Amino acid sequence: MIKQGFISDSTLSFSPSRTTTTTFSRLYSPSSSPPPPPPPPPQTQLTESTNPKTRPSQTQTQSSPHHHSTLFEMMSQEQLHEASRPIKSQSRIFKLLSDFKNPSNGGGFSYHGVGPGDVRLTVIGRDGFRVCMDVHKKVLVEKSRFFLEKLARRDKENREMMHMVEISECDDVEVYVEAVVLMYCDDMKRRLLGEDLDKVLALLKVSAAIMFDSGVMSCLEYLEAIPWSNDEEEKVISLLTQLDLHDSAAEVLQRVTSEPSTSTIADDIFLKLLSGVLQAKDDKARREMKTLISRLLREDASGYDNKLDVSKETLYSLCHRCLSSLVLCLSEATCTADSGRDRGAIMAEIAREADNMQWIVDILIDKKMGDEFVKLWADQRELAVLHSKIPTMYRHEISRITAQLCIAIGRGNILVPKDTRFTLLSTWLEALYDDFGWMRRASRSVDRKLVEDGLSQTILTLPLLQQQAILLNWFDRFLNKGNDCPNIQRAFEVWWRRAFIRQYASEPDNSHLQITVCDYPK
Repeated sequence: MIKQGFISDSTLSFSPSRTTTTTFSRLYSPSSSPPPPPPPPPQTQLTESTNPKTRPSQTQTQSSPHHHSTLFEMMSQEQLHEASRPIKSQSRIFKLLSDFKNPSNGGGFSYHGVGPGDVRLTVIGRDGFRVCMDVHKKVLVEKSRFFLEKLARRDKENREMMHMVEISECDDVEVYVEAVVLMYCDDMKRRLLGEDLDKVLALLKVSAAIMFDSGVMSCLEYLEAIPWSNDEEEKVISLLTQLDLHDSAAEVLQRVTSEPSTSTIADDIFLKLLSGVLQAKDDKARREMKTLISRLLREDASGYDNKLDVSKETLYSLCHRCLSSLVLCLSEATCTADSGRDRGAIMAEIAREADNMQWIVDILIDKKMGDEFVKLWADQRELAVLHSKIPTMYRHEISRITAQLCIAIGRGNILVPKDTRFTLLSTWLEALYDDFGWMRRASRSVDRKLVEDGLSQTILTLPLLQQQAILLNWFDRFLNKGNDCPNIQRAFEVWWRRAFIRQYASEPDNSHLQITVCDYPK
């Protein structure tokens, strides 16, 4: 056996917590304990060719009509219930492998031009459930410094080899498969959108363990941009302190500490259709076509083939067009006497252009393309100044755009840096405060609680000192305006606890990594 666990057969085995005995050697960390006996043979296996309709058989217990279940029987039924839980995970894994194997389904994979897989990857759970997939050494060594060290060194022997990589004793097989698949993605940040926080934390831990740096950064960017519940906050802080990511995690930690951080033809058709709706003269027809096109775009996005989807460039060109029209309308409204135009007509145009903008922003958010618009809207200082000079009854539709963005940010549907989120509030929060009373009275479609929750969550994603400045200003305003001001007491309460009550302490990470790399000629 060569040093560091290499033997003549090129098989690599990695255990996230402990190892099991197999026919080839393992590399143990100095503090690891001897391997336990091997687990029983798995009842269910899933590979890339597994039929998704297949399900493991389950034993059913029948009793007579007058039979009362004993404690033993109830425990047995509970065990059967527990055994059925992995089925959902296995179904998700199958979908993941299906998208990975067939990149034409729109999975956003970028490495499928590297040829057939030259590494057989096997992921085994603690219960013996295993997943096999063929991956590429080129991708592994480019994305993971761990694989670069362990696999690239074998090239020095100048002979073709077929590698086998085994990841065993996994707590969650799905997470490990997802981490490997993530290495093949064009846009990892976009792929993470919509994932729950626990899943992202698990991906972060696995990415850090295999030194998948771009995966680590994508997870950290996601965590920094989305809101957290109280329980989620504890999980994030605990994991980040365990992983000891230093400056990489500083951006995320600023939220809970005041310490400074060191740290085509189809598209032309879409353009014509969308422009036609924006310029429609009949308001009723315009509303109906907006609803229809929005529904069709959502249906298209949920399908397998997104080749005919509206492009990001088209949507943003329409955004700039609406912004220019808004600036022009507000400029005319501030000097109606000089322009000679009817004030009522100008105000109707303002409401119309604001409504058009809200529609395009909704589409951007649905398409997961809204991040650039947040920055664009946050930088509209000239428009914000003009907005302040117009009577509230005519301008409040513009503030609904700000409310849209806060709701999307608060739900984690838009990921933008903290500086952009702060600039958004600095530019438009006062206008939202001023227009809030009119917004909720003049439009039935405005959900007050939804706006307040979105605003609260957006504020709570900022560094602690910025939370403090915004919420103290809101405190004075709410006392004077009452019901005409958004009620964000929940955000105030969370900030209070963060600033004066809660403390965060790191916990040591007692998990160990065991790795073996072996070779065998093709």
